[in-house]
Amino acid sequence: MSRLTISMPDQMNEWVEAQIRAGRYGNVSEYFRDLVRRDQERREGAIRQLRDLLDRADASGLTGRTLPEIKAAARDEARQKGLLRDQD
Repeated sequence: MSRLTISMPDQMNEWVEAQIRAGRYGNVSEYFRDLVRRDQERREGAIRQLRDLLDRADASGLTGRTLPEIKAAARDEARQKGLLRDQD
C-alpha cells in the first residue's frame, strides 16, 4: 500500500476531523479512500453514459438536417434546460 502526505486548509481539515468524530469514518485514511472510490465511480459512470450516448447516436443513423439547423436545435434545447441564456 502507498502512503501519501497532503496539505489542506485548516477549514477542510476540521471538516474531515468532524466526519471522523461523527463516526462516519474510522480515520483520515478511510475518509480519503472513500473520496477516491466515489470519484472513480462517478467518472466511470460518466464514461459509461458518454459511451451509451455515442452508441445511440451511431445507431440513429444520418440526419437530413443541415449544420445550422442542428446548432439551432441544440441551442433551443440548452435554453429549455437552463444551460444557455437568451443572448448566447
